[in-house]
Amino acid sequence: MKQQQFESLYATEWQEFESQVEQLETQKPSTASLKGFAKHYRKICYYLALAQERRYSPDLIDHLNDIALRGHQQLYQHRSSVVYNVVQFILIGFPQQFRKHAKLIGFASALFYGPAFIFGLLIYSNPSLMFSFQSPGQVADLVSMYNPTNNAVSAEARGSEEDLLMFGYYIQHNMGIGFQTFASGILFGLGSIFFLVFNGLALGAAAGFLSSLEYNTPFYSFVISHGAFELTAITISGAAGMKLGFSLLAPGQKSRKQALLDAGKDSIALVYGVIFFLLIAAFVEAFWSSSSTLTASIKFAVGTSLWILVFVYFYWGGRRASLPPRSR
Repeated sequence: MKQQQFESLYATEWQEFESQVEQLETQKPSTASLKGFAKHYRKICYYLALAQERRYSPDLIDHLNDIALRGHQQLYQHRSSVVYNVVQFILIGFPQQFRKHAKLIGFASALFYGPAFIFGLLIYSNPSLMFSFQSPGQVADLVSMYNPTNNAVSAEARGSEEDLLMFGYYIQHNMGIGFQTFASGILFGLGSIFFLVFNGLALGAAAGFLSSLEYNTPFYSFVISHGAFELTAITISGAAGMKLGFSLLAPGQKSRKQALLDAGKDSIALVYGVIFFLLIAAFVEAFWSSSSTLTASIKFAVGTSLWILVFVYFYWGGRRASLPPRSR
């Protein structure tokens, strides 16, 4: 193919890509205007390679090389900005959102931990109540799981591959609970309230029943570390869901649609933080909580430290410090 034909076929694409690059260099572009930027960049690199292979004029090769280099620089900066925004949200944005909704999260925590504490005491004092909450088969599985002998044997038998499988399982399981608790809040907040109370009852039932069997150590040493992240994430999910539902119940001066949209922005920010916490919880649960090489005292010490860390993170995070501006 002659150079003139080559240019006439693809010059429009080069101009479109160069226009996108200029937008990135001079201003913040809209998402629509940058649609397919990475794909266009790869095509420009392909055209440059063709021009070099066919020994087209130095002017054409220099032009394609110039816009390819500028595109690479902007693509790299865009990807870096994603990482920057994620880090900024984790260090600053999430704890700020937590404090902004501290009262609602406190209410969600009361709905979760209150029933857990009360029901746990009731079942501890009268273990037969457990069978009104769970089937005999479920109770038997729970007892087998935290039986000190069975617990040690099963933990020793697990290898690194099984730990990875359990990590994936815990991600799926935890995300399911978190999403369920959040999304059901659209039912005027009632769905989130229900799942907060129900999960609290389940936690209290397990704690009370296992405590009555004197399986305290295997149960609490397993739960304490990842619970700092998982249980906190569940309560935040409930608060995010209730925020959605309550915006429909009391939209104020706004239309219900607008109130829901505004509440959704804050709720989604909380959900992003929930995902971050649930990923940590799944990792800790798979590789630390179930470890048979760690003593219960070590797990209790680390678990307590993690609860303190979570408290400090939400109390101090993003109060004074801020990330330096991203260099272009």
